[in-house]
Amino acid sequence: MRKLTLLPILALAALAACNTVEGAGYDLSAAGTAISSESREAQNP
Repeated sequence: MRKLTLLPILALAALAACNTVEGAGYDLSAAGTAISSESREAQNP
């Protein structure tokens, strides 16, 4: 239950930091790149 409450709050905080929809797109792209990079590192130690 706690995760269900925390996730939307974090999402709103992240979106509040973006001034424009374009900024939100860049933020999501950066997050996706970071996740991809970390997953590659985890697969190839």
